[in-house]
Amino acid sequence: MRKLDLRTIRRSYLTLAILATGTAALWSNLAGAQDPYPARTVRIVVPSAPGSTTDTLARIVADQLARKWAKSVIVENVAGGAMNAGAANVARAAPDGATLMVAPPAPLTFNDLLFKDLGYRPNLFAPITLLAKIPNVLVVRNNFPATSLAQLIAYAKADPGRLSYASQGVGSTAHLSASQLEALAGIKMVHVPYRGAQPALTDVMAGNVDLFFDTPTTSVPLYRAKMINILAVADLARTRALPEVPTFSEAGLPGFRSITWFGLVAPPGTPAALAERINRDAVEVLDSKDVRDRLHDLSLDPGATSRADTAKFFAEETALWSQVIRQAKIR
Repeated sequence: MRKLDLRTIRRSYLTLAILATGTAALWSNLAGAQDPYPARTVRIVVPSAPGSTTDTLARIVADQLARKWAKSVIVENVAGGAMNAGAANVARAAPDGATLMVAPPAPLTFNDLLFKDLGYRPNLFAPITLLAKIPNVLVVRNNFPATSLAQLIAYAKADPGRLSYASQGVGSTAHLSASQLEALAGIKMVHVPYRGAQPALTDVMAGNVDLFFDTPTTSVPLYRAKMINILAVADLARTRALPEVPTFSEAGLPGFRSITWFGLVAPPGTPAALAERINRDAVEVLDSKDVRDRLHDLSLDPGATSRADTAKFFAEETALWSQVIRQAKIR
């Protein structure tokens, strides 16, 4: 038997690899032709009540995907349990692309650090793409005595526990943002949780609570109407929607960062090829001028990331907020 040299063996493996790749691609194309996606209505779960930024964004994306796919894409609000009810609903769904979820950070990154028996694990969802992101802003009631971040911190230090802040509930971005402010500024505030952003913001406008970390989407129109005040932007650069409002770093609290973002995910176990197909279509939708213009009108920065970049972003955000949760001893 003729002895094969190393170069011949390598060439043989390369040939087999090329043939295997071509065969896999052929079968993939044939399968795609026989089993078009989606074959039926696609359900996008939003784990919060209607009317939120998450809900609005999900409906924009659903409408555009329905046009692209020529299939119905419906948005279903499954609210409750700090967004855990909706997330668990999706985690139990079949990984066939018929159920997706649009959600803000909590159920995709750190809710398992705050709650027991979730019924799902955030890191097991199949990442599709980052839809959009937006910096949070520090909103205060209109008659609040402080008109700057420095004055607010001084006010809180002069009378610990007097200042109150609203949130959408324990573990929400607003809650963690305020906890981060307490830790970095060395102050203590009273947490007043609500069932959603709208009732929280309504009570700030009514003067029943002092402050709230909100998104510019809902707060900027109220700010322009002089119904609330905004003291700082929680990002490293000023936002296009509020060019006159300083960042936290500019206002005297370097390094403070809090953004709200919205991810599109599929149930755990979704095949990679199917997830890539959905990513490709979702990114194409997000890159369209019509959708980008609509997102900019909502003060949102479009995402349109690859699956790998989406997974990396989720991991980075998990690390950031996990540190805040530990430092603030949030339970």
